[in-house]
Amino acid sequence: MDKSDSCCSTHLIDGDGNFNVAGLDKFMKEVKLAECGLSYAVVSIMGPQSSGKSTLLNHLFGTNFREMDTFKGRSQTTKGIWLAQCVGIEPCTLVMDLEGTDGRERGEDDTAFEKQSALFALAVSDIVLINMWCHDIGREQAANKPLLKTVFQVMMRLFSPRKTTLMFVIRDKTRTPLENLEPVLREDIQKIWDAVPKPSAHKETPLSEFFNVKVTALSSYEEREEQFKEQVAILRQRFFHSIAPGGLAGDRRAVVPASGFSFSAQEIWKIIKENKDLDLPAHKVMVATVRCEEITNEKFSSFIANEEWHQLEDAVQSRLMPSFGRKLSSILDVCLTEYDVETTYFDEGVRSSKRKQLEEKLLQVMLL
Repeated sequence: MDKSDSCCSTHLIDGDGNFNVAGLDKFMKEVKLAECGLSYAVVSIMGPQSSGKSTLLNHLFGTNFREMDTFKGRSQTTKGIWLAQCVGIEPCTLVMDLEGTDGRERGEDDTAFEKQSALFALAVSDIVLINMWCHDIGREQAANKPLLKTVFQVMMRLFSPRKTTLMFVIRDKTRTPLENLEPVLREDIQKIWDAVPKPSAHKETPLSEFFNVKVTALSSYEEREEQFKEQVAILRQRFFHSIAPGGLAGDRRAVVPASGFSFSAQEIWKIIKENKDLDLPAHKVMVATVRCEEITNEKFSSFIANEEWHQLEDAVQSRLMPSFGRKLSSILDVCLTEYDVETTYFDEGVRSSKRKQLEEKLLQVMLL
C-alpha cells in the first residue's frame, strides 16, 4: 500500500447528529466521486468502543482515523461518523468509521444515536464490518449481541433488503482455529435473527435474504503485530473489485449513482432522524428526480449562454441563415448528449421524462 497517497476524510455526522453537508460536498469533489457512476463501494465498521475499529481501518485501507492511545486508557475516540476514501483500492471505495457502541460517555442516551447510525450505515453501505472480540463468541453476555440485535431490528425499517455483506472480524484470535469458531458464531447470529421481532412482511424472511454473512479472524495487534499486519494484507485483497460478480458486494441492490451520493445520504439521515421507515426503491426514484432536474436546469442554462446559439439568433434576425438547421441541430445534440451522459445511471423512467422536459424547454426558446 502506498502511504504517499493522501487519504481524504471528513466528519460526516457529528456526535450531536448534525450532518456536515459542506464537508461531504468538498470530500466528493476531492475524491472525484461524481465521475464514478455505479462503480464505487461503501464500507462501514461497527463494534464495541475501544475494540480497535479505527486501527483496523487504518491498516486495512490506509486511512487516518484517530486511534485510541492505550497508555491513556480506554475512552471514546470516534464521535459520530467519519468518512474517508480507502487508499489504493479499485473501484473507488469509501469507508465510514462509526462511534463505538456501549460507550460510557453517552450513558443511557446512546441507544438512540446507536440505532440511528446503525440504520444509516446499513442503508448506504455495501459491506458492514462487525468488529468483535474472540472471547465473546458463544457467550450470552457478549458485547456484540446488543449491537447485532440493533442491526437486525433497524434493518426491518428498510422496506426492501439491500443484500448487504456483513463481515464479522474476530479480533485477538487465540489458538482455536477459525473453522471451529465460525460455526459457533453463525449459530449465535442465527439465534439473534430468529429472536428479533419482525414485521408481518418479513416474518418468514431468512437472514440470507438481507445479508451475506462472512467471517474472518485476526491476531492481536498489540501482542502479535507482524502476524496481524500479514493477515490484514490478505484481507485487504478481498476489497479489490468488491462490486464485481462474485466479489464481497457482488449482489448488492438499490445502488445510488455516485453523483447523487451526497443528496441521498443527507435525505436518508433526515428520514432516520425523523424516525420514519426507509423505502429504498422510492428513495432511489426521489434521488433520480432531484438530480435529473438539476442536470436539466444546468443544460438549459448552458444552452441559453451558448455563444453559437446567440450568433444563430442574430443571423435569423438579419435574415443571414446559411446552414441554420444543421448548426442548430448540432448545438441541440451536444446539449442532450451531455444530459444523457450525466444521467446514465439514474432511474430510466425519471431520466426519460426529464429529458423530454428539457427538449420542450429548448424548443420553446427556439420558437420565440
